[in-house]
Amino acid sequence: MRGGRRTRGRTIARWTSFVLIGGYLLLPLIAMLDFSTRAPGGRRTLDPWLAIGQDEDLIESIIISLQIAALTVVGVLLLLVPTMTWAYLRVPRMKRPIEFLCLLPLAIPAIVLVVGIAPIFAAIRRNATGSPLALVLIDIVLVLPFVHRALDAGLRSIDVATLAEAARSLGAGWPRIIAQIIVPNIRPALLSAAVISVALVLGEFTISSLLNYNTVQVVISLLGKRDAFVAVAVSLGALIFAFLLILGVASVTPSGRRAAEENATGEPS
Repeated sequence: MRGGRRTRGRTIARWTSFVLIGGYLLLPLIAMLDFSTRAPGGRRTLDPWLAIGQDEDLIESIIISLQIAALTVVGVLLLLVPTMTWAYLRVPRMKRPIEFLCLLPLAIPAIVLVVGIAPIFAAIRRNATGSPLALVLIDIVLVLPFVHRALDAGLRSIDVATLAEAARSLGAGWPRIIAQIIVPNIRPALLSAAVISVALVLGEFTISSLLNYNTVQVVISLLGKRDAFVAVAVSLGALIFAFLLILGVASVTPSGRRAAEENATGEPS
């Protein structure tokens, strides 16, 4: 009897927590959908959603932001994967300094970063076209702490040294070891790092605004002063995109047991 009561109590507590958390997360989204489809006289309309495809500035900002996000993901992975692999294999004592440097952006406010980096961007605008893609440089800095944590967890989950030595004994060079041995074994960590980077880049507003670049969040802010309904529709669309992106990553990421088997055998189970 006591065991049954405990089981029922845990079930009730679990479902209560699920409902409360689900309501906390879903109610704002439902309110955004309600607001973005509201029309005078109590009618419902999809005009704000249809207007998204008709605003050229908004479409351009979305394309630019997606390009910045893609380049940021590629840049930060090209920077951190070889560096962290080298630290794990050759100089373990450098893992702490690398971690410290990667975590620094968390302790530095965005306004301080802008003040320090503004002269660099001023020079870029004088000597180049001033493309918003220049934001990739600072976005890489912003996502370093989160990407480092994801990659560190992935590298800790495998025996990097054994895999590398086995590959070296078969004549593989370091580029091949990283590309064909390390990267496939930390694929879930790479995907997690990519999702976090895309979410942060698409949600970044402060630096883009202060440096006068029209990314999607800056345009949404400007659009909100002109048409709040369209601005809310775009914001909700961005959240749905992020949710679908996470679902997509979850669908291609192997489960814990399968990942463990792949890491242990070096090939898919």
